[in-house]
Amino acid sequence: MGTRLASLASVVVVVALVDPATTRAPFDGDGAQQVSAGAPPTAVGTIRGRVDIQRPDAAPERRPDVAGLAMPSPRDTPQRRQAVVYLETAPQPAFDETEPARARMDQRNETFVPHVLAITVGGVVDFANDDRTYHNVFSLSKVKQFDLGRYPSGRSKSVRFDRPGVVRVFCDIHSHMNAYILVFAHRYFALTDDEGRYRLERVPPGTYTVVVWYEGEARESRQVTVPPDSTVDASFVVK
Repeated sequence: MGTRLASLASVVVVVALVDPATTRAPFDGDGAQQVSAGAPPTAVGTIRGRVDIQRPDAAPERRPDVAGLAMPSPRDTPQRRQAVVYLETAPQPAFDETEPARARMDQRNETFVPHVLAITVGGVVDFANDDRTYHNVFSLSKVKQFDLGRYPSGRSKSVRFDRPGVVRVFCDIHSHMNAYILVFAHRYFALTDDEGRYRLERVPPGTYTVVVWYEGEARESRQVTVPPDSTVDASFVVK
């Protein structure tokens, strides 16, 4: 898996930091981190902007539901307008301050909700079944392979993600269900909101490469210079 995630199927904004006190490759397939010595600056800044997704959405497939007398069951439309924005090369303090968190990915109306999660290494994701049918969540990704087996409504199973990279998630029972989990080795990443906006805070001064990742692939990237105590605007268009 390369630094620019060329083989992935989603969009990510990547920021490359050109600074002697940095470490590269938040999606290093081997989980390796190369950290150089150097004192981190204290006058941090912010990178913010908007990602305009102009790619058309594919209509979700609707299949007959045995329990619904051959009528398609209600199904959520996956939130496929979200991108992930992150720094391709992060300052060294990013690794010292990373705290694994717990996140949740529901199985609701035969859809993974949310469609995209972004977490740090060591984070745990709860896969809760809120449907009336069984689900079987699994992944064959090199970063994390797992198979949770079939479990009914009201149950939840968890997975800890201990390596950085992109994990594609599926359901063994419902082939139309899929989602992404992006696992970062640092904290300089953000999911865009419903209006496409993002914000990366507490960024030490320096020049970075910001990359936009969307639906499995890094789509756009740009160098951004962050002065001390400043806010820098960087917007992107994904076609």
